[in-house]
Amino acid sequence: MHVSALSVTDFRSWPQADLSLGPGVTALVGPNGQGKTNLVEAIGYVATLSSHRVASDSALVRAGAGRAIIRLKAVKGERSTTVELEINPGKANRARVNRAPARRARDVLGILRTVAFAPEDLALVKGDPDGRRRFLDELAVQVSPRMAGVLADHERVLRQRGALLKSAAAARRGRHQPDLRTLDVWDARLAELGAQVLAMRIALTRALAPHVAEAYAQVSDAPGEAVLGYRSTIEPETAGVPHEGASVPELTELLIAGMAQQRDKEIDRGVTLVGPHRDDLVLELGALPAKGYASHGESWSFALALRLASYTLLTHGVDQDSDLPGMAGWDEGSEPVLILDDVFAELDSRRRTRLADVVARAEQVIVTAAVPEDVPDRLVGARLSVVDGRIDAA
Repeated sequence: MHVSALSVTDFRSWPQADLSLGPGVTALVGPNGQGKTNLVEAIGYVATLSSHRVASDSALVRAGAGRAIIRLKAVKGERSTTVELEINPGKANRARVNRAPARRARDVLGILRTVAFAPEDLALVKGDPDGRRRFLDELAVQVSPRMAGVLADHERVLRQRGALLKSAAAARRGRHQPDLRTLDVWDARLAELGAQVLAMRIALTRALAPHVAEAYAQVSDAPGEAVLGYRSTIEPETAGVPHEGASVPELTELLIAGMAQQRDKEIDRGVTLVGPHRDDLVLELGALPAKGYASHGESWSFALALRLASYTLLTHGVDQDSDLPGMAGWDEGSEPVLILDDVFAELDSRRRTRLADVVARAEQVIVTAAVPEDVPDRLVGARLSVVDGRIDAA
C-alpha cells in the first residue's frame, strides 16, 4: 500500500498544497514552521480520522476558513482509491470515496493504513494513561474499522451517564434525593460498549506484546525486555493481561458489577469510576515500570518499539484461529504507510541508524526533517524542499 497523491485545501497552514508521491522513501525537508508536519498529518488523518497532534478537529482548519479538505489517492496492488474528506468544525464531517458520497465519514476507515512516528511519542512512555489508551484505540480502528463506531458510542454514553451523575451529586450536596431512575439503563449500555472496547484492548495488548519485545531489542542494546500489560478498573491490581479469555458478555457483567460496587462513590464525585476510560496500558522494562525508571534513551526505544510493533501487526495481521473475543472481525494484514515526522532529530546516532535499518524495507516511508543531515543515508529516495509555501524537488 502507498499514497500516490495528496491535496489539501485550507488544512492547517496550507491554503492549497498538492503533492505527488511514490513507493519507497520520500523526505520532506525544510526549516521548522514551513508546514511539513501538516502534510503528513493530513495523510494520517485519512487513516484514523484523528490527528497525532491535537484532539479537536477545529485546529485542523486554517485560520479564517470555514472548512478544510483533504484529497488522497491510495494504491493497494493494482487498485487505487480516491478519498476526499471535508472537515467541518462543530458539524459533521463529510467524505467521498471515488467521487461518490459516503454515508458517514468513518466509512473511509480501512482504505489507508498508516503508522506515524513523532516526537510526541515519548509521552507514550513518560506521559499519562490517556495517551496510551489513545494509542490502543487508534490502532484498534485500523485493525478493525467497526471499532470507530463503538468508541464513538462509548464516549457519547459515558458523557450522558456522567451528566446524570453530576446532577445526582449536586442534588445530594443540596440534601435532596437524587433522581437515579435511569441510571441502571445507562449502566447496562455503558457496560455493553465498554466490554467491546475492553475486549479489543486486551486482544491488542496480547498481540502486540511479542512484537514490542522484538522491536525493542532491534532498536536498543540496553538490557531488559520490553513487556506489555493491561491494568483494568475491574481488576486494578493486575499488571498482566486480565480477563484474557473472557467473552464480551462476561466482561459486560463484570463492568456492571464494578459500577454497582462503586455507585455511592460515583454519585458523591459525579464521575464514572469504572470502565476502559480509566484503564492503562502497562509498560515494563524488565521487572520495573518504564515510566519513572527507564532512562531517556530507553524510553525512546520503548516508544519506537510500540510503533514498530504496530507496523508489524498491521502488516501481518493475527492468527485467525485465535479464540480471543476481541480479535473477531479483525481485517487481514496489509502493509501501512510509515510516517516519520521529525523523529530522527530526537534520536542519538545509534538509535537513528537502527530505526532507519528497520523501516527502510517498508513499501512507502515518508520522512520530515529540518535539515538534510537529519535524514539517515540508509533512507535513499526522493527529496522535496518545503519552504515558503512551496514544495519543490530538492
